[in-house]
Amino acid sequence: MKAVEKRYLKSFVLVTTLFLLWGLANNMTDTLLSAFKKIMSMSDTQTSLIQFAFYGAYFCLALPAALFIRKHSYKSGVLLGLSLYALGAILFMPAAKAASYGFYLIAIYIMAGGCSVLETTANPYILSMGSPETATRRLNIAQAFNPIGSILGILLSKYFILSDISLYSISGTYMTLGLVLIGILVVMLVVKMPSGSHTAEQTTGLRAVFRRLWANRSYRGGVVAQFFYVGAQIGVWSFTIRIVMQELGMTEAAASTVYLVSIIGFCLSRFIYTWLMKYFAPQRLLVFGAGMSLGCSAAVIALAGSGWVLVCFLILISVFMSLMFPTIYGLALENVERPEAGGQPGDAKIGASGLIMAILGGALLTPLQGFVSDTFSIHISFFVPLACFTVVLIYALSVNKLKNEKK
Repeated sequence: MKAVEKRYLKSFVLVTTLFLLWGLANNMTDTLLSAFKKIMSMSDTQTSLIQFAFYGAYFCLALPAALFIRKHSYKSGVLLGLSLYALGAILFMPAAKAASYGFYLIAIYIMAGGCSVLETTANPYILSMGSPETATRRLNIAQAFNPIGSILGILLSKYFILSDISLYSISGTYMTLGLVLIGILVVMLVVKMPSGSHTAEQTTGLRAVFRRLWANRSYRGGVVAQFFYVGAQIGVWSFTIRIVMQELGMTEAAASTVYLVSIIGFCLSRFIYTWLMKYFAPQRLLVFGAGMSLGCSAAVIALAGSGWVLVCFLILISVFMSLMFPTIYGLALENVERPEAGGQPGDAKIGASGLIMAILGGALLTPLQGFVSDTFSIHISFFVPLACFTVVLIYALSVNKLKNEKK
């Protein structure tokens, strides 16, 4: 069975481009921790406030975004998300003139709010474009373009920020991105796209939707697993440049090359995982990925001072964890609109907001990892992602057991 039917192909391609855009923002932001640490002589805990602002915005904007697209349309959500994303990026320039870390955090918050609206809109839209049986594979295909955006974000950071670290190199790069986003916004405004609105679902009370979602075991566990996965992903990537600098004696710009290799591995392995889903159930691949990521995190802790050996295991974490976000997302929403599972049409839009709000894990667990790094060492801080991958493994095993029971 094809993952994307011909009638949905044009819409699928247009919406998939959005996955690249927020991937670019996510990974440009990751490199800001090293940049601000050098510019403003901050601790790991202080620089991790960047991730708190970024992923805190995801938490705060996800449910309002879901309500917005529920009332209006998917296209309206796309336009709103792009507008906020562009505004936040442009605000980096006045933040540089003010030389204010707080101003930067506000700009990051607005930009990330736009990304939150885009993710809340695009993910359930992709899931709805065809058969439920191929929904998780379809989302993995779209999500595969997210790390391509991540690669572009790292390259922009490497050559325009980390090669000449200053407030104006940061702000000029983001200002240019904001202008590009305005151009994309204009294109999206004039291109015809299916609205994706459903008037029937607007009459369904929110309280009833929340009750149905809470009663769904796979969904409930998926929100928890997503919280810890995002915390692990952002923690690993936020401290990759720092730990490579320490292990290999590199500069920020040189260490960002290793970070880039990690994201390329993440990107390629996501395509491989998507291909493997033709032959293996998504939850079984999730068990494998979580187990291997857990083991690689343990190796990073145990092999402190081993140089390239440790760095190889650090890169492998990204390779093995690449399927987690879309797979958890797909498994969690798989049955939420099926009447036989207690769901109703339209529940996925609100359910999607819960999974995007779970990105709060990146805001809360990254500062925790920064605190552990400041208190003990950057190697010991990888106990945080290790614990997170353990939670994902437990969820994968529980979903696998639940599906086996239904056979």
